[in-house]
Amino acid sequence: MEDFEQPIPKSIVVNGAGETDLRAAFDARRRAFRALHEEGCFVMPNPWDVGSARYLQHLGFPALATTSAGFAFSQGLPDSDAVVGRERSLSHIAEIAAAVELPVNADFASGYGADPQGVADSVTRCVATGVAGLSVEDATGDPSAPLYELPLAVERVRAARQAIDQSGGGVLLTARAECYLAGHRDAFRESVRRLQAYAQAGADVLFAPGVHKPVEIKALVEAVRPKPFNLLVARDSGLSVGDLAALGVRRISVGGALALAAWGGFMRAAQSLKSDGSFAGLAGLAPYADVNDFLAADLRTRGM
Repeated sequence: MEDFEQPIPKSIVVNGAGETDLRAAFDARRRAFRALHEEGCFVMPNPWDVGSARYLQHLGFPALATTSAGFAFSQGLPDSDAVVGRERSLSHIAEIAAAVELPVNADFASGYGADPQGVADSVTRCVATGVAGLSVEDATGDPSAPLYELPLAVERVRAARQAIDQSGGGVLLTARAECYLAGHRDAFRESVRRLQAYAQAGADVLFAPGVHKPVEIKALVEAVRPKPFNLLVARDSGLSVGDLAALGVRRISVGGALALAAWGGFMRAAQSLKSDGSFAGLAGLAPYADVNDFLAADLRTRGM
């Protein structure tokens, strides 16, 4: 298969820019995203729609990532790539990548392909959305065998790597070992085994969602060094960004946590209204004017 450039999807429009301008913008974001992984530690929060993406950019975060859970919930669907589907996921990823001027990493679930060729085809299409990075996990979606056997999992990562390289886009590949989330009986050791194999197969960043113990976080960082390790923080663990940086974590994401924070406030207020006839759940709301004025000012910065 010869090298080629993926066309920019016609659905992507950023401030009226043409395809040449868009490609240059996406290339610059990819270079910036790669540079973020070279030293230090940064937080990459996960918006679930355009509004939340614009606000996170406004706060000054250097990069964003999509969240399959947050997006699925916003669509009234469970967090499952079998339910959400590749086309809907790609459309959402393209929308978020086009909505901000920051590098965006795609939560690309299991790569939307059981076999390596299927993963390669899907990754090629994901690269074309303009993302600066994407992640592929090794979960099968089958409770009876929740993880792909390691040889096949490695081939899937290798296929994703080749698809990215053939696109010529410089997109970072994150490989996820889902051992903790899948309830593996020895999640730490199996994560080490898998992440080291994925690094050898060409992953740029390694990720084992579900690890919480500082000693295991540090050991996973060491196991994949010099490649960067992404840590998912989806609850208040008592550790700060500084604490995690001291453990050697290079990148921190929050998955669906911000979307769940929004859902939490909504559910408490709605349940109180229905069960108790109380409006107490509406206390402490973000003022309408603050949100509306921010979005109005933000719209003007986009020349719209």
